[in-house]
Amino acid sequence: MARQVVFATSEIYPFSKTGGLGDVMGALPLTLHKMGVPVAVVTPFYGRLRTGRQKIDHIADNLHVGYPWAPVAANVYSTTVQGMPVFFIDRAEYFDRKYYYNTVSQDYFDNAERFIFFCRASLALLRFLGTPPAVIHAQDWQAGLLPAYVHYYRRDDSFWAGTSTVCTVHNMAFQGRFASRLFDNCGLPWEAWNMNGVEFYGDLNMLKAGLNYADRITTVSPNYAREILQEENGYGLSGVLHNRAKDLLGIINGVDYSIWNPATSRFLSANYSPEDLEGKNKCKEDLIAELGMLPRMNKRPLFGFIGRLRGQKGIDLLNRIVPRLMERDVGIVVLGEGNEAYELESIALGRAYPGRYCAVVKYTEDLAHRIQAGCDSFLMPSRYEPCGLTQMYALKYGTPPVATAVGGLKDSIVPWPDPQATGFTYYHPDAQDLLETILEVCALWEDNQAAWRGMTVRAMNQNFSWDASAVKYLEMYRELGLRG
Repeated sequence: MARQVVFATSEIYPFSKTGGLGDVMGALPLTLHKMGVPVAVVTPFYGRLRTGRQKIDHIADNLHVGYPWAPVAANVYSTTVQGMPVFFIDRAEYFDRKYYYNTVSQDYFDNAERFIFFCRASLALLRFLGTPPAVIHAQDWQAGLLPAYVHYYRRDDSFWAGTSTVCTVHNMAFQGRFASRLFDNCGLPWEAWNMNGVEFYGDLNMLKAGLNYADRITTVSPNYAREILQEENGYGLSGVLHNRAKDLLGIINGVDYSIWNPATSRFLSANYSPEDLEGKNKCKEDLIAELGMLPRMNKRPLFGFIGRLRGQKGIDLLNRIVPRLMERDVGIVVLGEGNEAYELESIALGRAYPGRYCAVVKYTEDLAHRIQAGCDSFLMPSRYEPCGLTQMYALKYGTPPVATAVGGLKDSIVPWPDPQATGFTYYHPDAQDLLETILEVCALWEDNQAAWRGMTVRAMNQNFSWDASAVKYLEMYRELGLRG
């Protein structure tokens, strides 16, 4: 077996997904695989794993892991996606749960143990397979200990001597910070317990492990790579990133247009393209009917919001200005789940403004496609956004986004009134700026349909496919020792 690039990730679409990480891992490795790069993916075998018609084989029993105590072992399953190997780490007590990371109200109490186990089991699997990988590419804090393990293993174990590591940060706010006692038998030597290792104000920080020990660090957009060097966006780790600045690279995420394409999407009642937008009008009519909204909303601007209902995404900022927007007689569709208070607030607004504000408190892939296609404009009032994918989906679906000029949103949207505008951005994540920008959208939509159509077509013609980004990852892997 050729020496590979092995992705270690807690999510991969279509098997598991809570957000952008799942989408990225469902697309980037496969793009590299199609380019001829030897790629494999390792991920947990969740109880709610979506296998569909995929044949999954059991390949290993009782693979020795030894965490948190000596007899603990893992089972391993595997499948292929268009010829690309995907391996699943199985231990029911850790992964056979309704949700991936948390209950409705709080994180699982044993998340540290779960993902320490995942990291150690991933390395045990790679040794079991017999060929050391050229690169292990760890995604977020859940895989953050892998670069640390490899760093120390390389000193004494020739199997890992030629293996390099990469740590990708999808969101600096989530770091995997846990009590120091969990370091005791995680398998790292005590010399790793210091401020230049895994220790963070007396706690174990799993993302910090990845940042300190990986040979390269990447994040998901060039602008976010600059932002996280600032103290307010580094969440306590900006100093670590400054120390590793020469090894930090921002590569913007891409879109899998085989899935997110209004010309081919199987979830839409009518397909459409930049050359023929008639189907988009039909999608708007059908979305309004599906959600039980007032028929007159067909003649009014319709805004969509899809995302986790939490402070980062700015759902509270949107909900705060709903009464003002209702004065303009616009329609708003919200799809997502998250913070219970925001869920209840969105449901209450739906009851207060029936037929004009519709909140669907859950996430379904098919409805997400129909909202992107059926709305006139897409809302992303994020306080921070490392990259964002939904704004790229909105562009492809001819639904110009309204977004805060942060992270990857700034990298991917050309703001009005630029002659090449593809959407609208504003600089301060507050309700007033959001309101003023939405009212600007309404004015353009109502008064200048020719300009609106031009923006729609430009948005749809943007290309954020994974091909260009995958080439940048491949260049990095070759610098780290990948051959071919």
